[in-house]
Amino acid sequence: MQKHALGLLISIIAVSFASIFILSCQAPPLSIAFYRLFFTTLLLVPLILIRKKIRDELRTLPRTSLLFMILIGLILAAHFALWISSLKMTSVTSSVILVTAHPILVAPVSFYFLKEKLSWINALGIAISLSGVGVLVIGNYGFAAFGLDTLEGNILAMLGGVAAGLYILGGRTLRKKVSTVTYAFVVYAVGTITLFALCLILAAPVSNLATSDYGIILLMALISGIFGHTLYNWSLGYIPASIMSVALLGEPIGSSLLAYVIPWINQQPSVYTIIGGGIILLGIYLTARTLTEPEILENV
Repeated sequence: MQKHALGLLISIIAVSFASIFILSCQAPPLSIAFYRLFFTTLLLVPLILIRKKIRDELRTLPRTSLLFMILIGLILAAHFALWISSLKMTSVTSSVILVTAHPILVAPVSFYFLKEKLSWINALGIAISLSGVGVLVIGNYGFAAFGLDTLEGNILAMLGGVAAGLYILGGRTLRKKVSTVTYAFVVYAVGTITLFALCLILAAPVSNLATSDYGIILLMALISGIFGHTLYNWSLGYIPASIMSVALLGEPIGSSLLAYVIPWINQQPSVYTIIGGGIILLGIYLTARTLTEPEILENV
């Protein structure tokens, strides 16, 4: 249990750096999203090559599971495109808190479609989170601010949170049958192809980026991708869901602190952001703390 808890701690710290890497890049958001998933997919290839068990699983994936993972990959691509775009338009604190608010979507959808239990505490958490969103958005920008980039950035972050919620809902079902690396590789690969196509359609550059950007995105793929999301998925198989849900709250807190102390970012959250964000985090905690997790196949 101790090594699994350490893995969880490392994963939360790692994902907290993602927003800092993104804001340190000069490339357009869609290009960053593409290379972030592209590099993460490439980093998984050596593990697949040396693990016959994973290669065998990839070759024998049921058609329905493969099609479902393709759909989840499309959703993941939408999540990164929306969230990374939001970071260029609003504060790190607002963006990361709003995109992390996916439990308020996961809980009711799980109740209606996956027949999972939804307690009154979960429902209260959803209501509290929504009120926190109102404080954060209206307190900072007012009712007349719907043309501001910052509000548009918050909307993109919320849409990114919806995509994250759908991504998690898909994973809750599939990870009963598919191991972590196999699941991650297929989903990341589909997301990479999708974002590459979007870059071509929307004329976002996929070459001739600044040399420093390639290095920063590669670091983001390694630190926030492999040591962040993939290690978090591994921890899911060994740590109680209640602890995992609370641990999720570490990302917006860590990202906000990093954005404040790192000189070239230097973002100090407003009073409304702190109050609204705190209310949202409380709501997320109440919503997610008693949600059940599926039995997960042995992680490899």
